[in-house]
Amino acid sequence: MKKQDGRKAGEARFDDPWYDALASGWGEWDGAGAPAPAVPPQAAPQERSASSIYLEVQQSAAFREVRSRYRRFVVPAVAIFLTWYLAYVVAATTAPGLMGRHVVGAVNVAMVAGLGQFLSTFVLTWAYARHARLRRDRAALDLRWDTQELTRGIGR
Repeated sequence: MKKQDGRKAGEARFDDPWYDALASGWGEWDGAGAPAPAVPPQAAPQERSASSIYLEVQQSAAFREVRSRYRRFVVPAVAIFLTWYLAYVVAATTAPGLMGRHVVGAVNVAMVAGLGQFLSTFVLTWAYARHARLRRDRAALDLRWDTQELTRGIGR
């Protein structure tokens, strides 16, 4: 690593647009002539364990609401998709006359239903992602953030 601009190794450039004053320990000084520690010392160890914090979060109303929103979408969606899939398989094995009927040219009902399986998979994936983005992601992210804040410093 080359020494640039004649500066000392620990000297910070404040005219640098990428300089982040919050990143202590990266070439900054503590005021006593020594480099600042990279991680500030913890004031007092927390008495709660991580498992008790996670249990508390799991029993919270916000967590139950996120799980409820998830179940309200997933259970009916899985039931509808599995019913559609089983109907296709049963029709293909028990009703070859129906599945062999021509729709347009060489395209028959079985081909249309098979392509419908692919289409329904893509639609279900899109609907799940949209539902998660609009109804669950923000609340789940808030829960995760709160949990991380509560468990910060435990186990060090």
